[in-house]
Amino acid sequence: MGRSAAQIDPAVRRDGLGLVALASAIVLAATVWFPLTGRVPAALSLAIETLIGRGAYVLPPLLAIMAWRLLRRPRPSEGLGRRCLGWAAIALGGLGVVHIAGGLPRPADMEAVRQAGGLVGFLSSSLIADILTVWVAVPLLLLLTGFGALVLIDRPVRQVVAALVARSERVLSWRRRRTAEIEHSDQPAYDSPLLTDPDPTEDDLAPAAEVDPAPLESDRPTPSEPAAPPARPRARAGGRRASAKSPDQAVLSSELGYELPDLALLKPGSVPKARSQASDAVVGSLSEVLRQFEIDAVVTGYTRGPTVTRYEVELGQAVKVEKVTALSRNIAYAVASPDVRILSPIPGKSAIGIEIPNKDKEVVSLGDVLRSPVARNDHHPLTVGLGKDVEGGHMVANLAKMPHLLVAGATGSGKSSFVNSMVTSILVRSTPDEVRLMLIDPKRVELNHYEGIPHLVTPIITSPKKAADALGWVVREMDQRYDDLADFGFRHVDDFNKAVRSGALQPRPGSERELEPYPYLLVIVDELSDLMMVAPRDVEDSIVRVTQLARAAGIHLVLATQRPSTDVVTGLIKANIPSRLSFATSSMTDSRVVLDQPGAEKLVGQGDGLFLPMGASKPTRVQGAWVTEAEIRAVVAEVSAQREVVYRPDVTAPAEGATKVAEDIGDDLDLVLEAARLVINLQLGSTSMLQRKLRVGFAKAGRLMDILESRGVVGPSEGSKPREVLVKADDLDQIIAALAGA
Repeated sequence: MGRSAAQIDPAVRRDGLGLVALASAIVLAATVWFPLTGRVPAALSLAIETLIGRGAYVLPPLLAIMAWRLLRRPRPSEGLGRRCLGWAAIALGGLGVVHIAGGLPRPADMEAVRQAGGLVGFLSSSLIADILTVWVAVPLLLLLTGFGALVLIDRPVRQVVAALVARSERVLSWRRRRTAEIEHSDQPAYDSPLLTDPDPTEDDLAPAAEVDPAPLESDRPTPSEPAAPPARPRARAGGRRASAKSPDQAVLSSELGYELPDLALLKPGSVPKARSQASDAVVGSLSEVLRQFEIDAVVTGYTRGPTVTRYEVELGQAVKVEKVTALSRNIAYAVASPDVRILSPIPGKSAIGIEIPNKDKEVVSLGDVLRSPVARNDHHPLTVGLGKDVEGGHMVANLAKMPHLLVAGATGSGKSSFVNSMVTSILVRSTPDEVRLMLIDPKRVELNHYEGIPHLVTPIITSPKKAADALGWVVREMDQRYDDLADFGFRHVDDFNKAVRSGALQPRPGSERELEPYPYLLVIVDELSDLMMVAPRDVEDSIVRVTQLARAAGIHLVLATQRPSTDVVTGLIKANIPSRLSFATSSMTDSRVVLDQPGAEKLVGQGDGLFLPMGASKPTRVQGAWVTEAEIRAVVAEVSAQREVVYRPDVTAPAEGATKVAEDIGDDLDLVLEAARLVINLQLGSTSMLQRKLRVGFAKAGRLMDILESRGVVGPSEGSKPREVLVKADDLDQIIAALAGA
């Protein structure tokens, strides 16, 4: 409409197109389905039926669907030619079959043509039927229709067939999950919580960018053959092509009333690149550094991952590895990147690995990881998606085999994103009957979007004091599970659950209890340092006790912190949490606290991490999977709509033996209450102040201060300095009531 149309927002113009399609659907429905009186409706109906015949009856709903998609789910106008070609093929093939079914009428009998496929159907079917007979024309027209559908959905035949096969197996998937109970006696001797991709076919791999062709030999992209330094080495593909077919998603029986969310809610990520000009330029820079320092070594190739690229360097005869590793600063200078990490050697290879961050990073989507073959082939409810390794392979881990995990990283390193990916993996892969969650979020903003999901055993805990009580409940729950295991003669909760489900286990005679399987209990603490600041003794005791014993009871802990210092991650906690995941840390000291070795201080952040599972000697570099807030909200909405959350009322309640106020206070309750009022109101934890204000001796004042420390009012002693007061004045009434045993 002139120049003014160019000033209209594209989204508004698409809304106008959608409204035009809706109006056309209404007009055509009125003229075709309900013949109207009048010259214009009759002429319009006659023209449409002459053109497409019986197809006029399905044209209004097709236009309505088009209008709904334009208004509800607008997309850019890319692929317009492809869609036009697809609809044209469908129209020609479908109307041709309809015309043959109507007896192949000729234009001489126009009324019969209108009752068949119209002129379009006549043009697409008559010539083929006359030349090759009807028996050949119908299959050809059906193939043309199928081709149009494939063009519309933009998928090859093999992916469509695979999707149909996967869809047909969804009903059987639930039985596979139930029959795949973990038999601990049959576990392999060398088992790892880290799962890797199975051996794929060539079709599963992204196309490799190579100088000379070579067959693919494994799932992992391998470097090229040795080449002279000036020549550019070929690079293997950095990962799998994002598959569009629907995964093996388990569906529960309808009597349970719960279905796992569709993985289509999780969007795909970036398409992996096999090679880039920037990586080729780095090869030349590395070769030049080796030449300048007269080192007999050659860069044989590189493997491009989502965040970093690993360049492989092979040494000549009698060349020390230290000659290359000592050049880390020179290499960083040559490639203009301070975050250079050298592996000597690469695990499983006689080569040195130099990991350099990519200038064009790729987004690793959680949906791509959970749709990968390694995730689909593992049906354990505690299997979560980690991300991709340096070689582009999908990384999936089983939390039940860790059996506990410590996650650390500085602010902005990707720690919270990993926690979200882990919780989302649990929601899309397990039911509330299989896994229950306890989420502890002292920061109040990281996990609040999971409030109300049916997997929770208690509302999301934000108070550090309530968190300490909740961890105490976890200890009591663990003891109860062990009592049942010992009473019925089982060593692991999986064996107990299997016996209960099969009906082989019955309650003791005279007992009114109804035996039910124990779900896995996953406790996630998003910020451990806040808990250790308020109630260090109670929190550490509960964590140590659970991590020492809870593996066989099906209880697992994930502790996350952004301050991995020795006063937060104590020696007892580290000794009982064998699996570690470290994102970028601010210093080498923090890296040694988490991983017991340096390396995390050289990570580039934004999900770049080092994963050290139980039993591994060296950490594996991983780019953590990313899940958006919109995807989280979609998954949470789907699981929350299926089942109401049922909380355990005894989680944050104090233990039966916890109200032992008078045992250590004795007859000094009034003095303890007055000391608490003084310390909290003045925000001064000083023993000498209590001596002066309460007029007591040094021994009595010191004992009062120890009582306040055991109740979490003040922190530990710091020599001659006053103790830190951990309770604000607003919480005075609550502390007084707790001290008095209310």
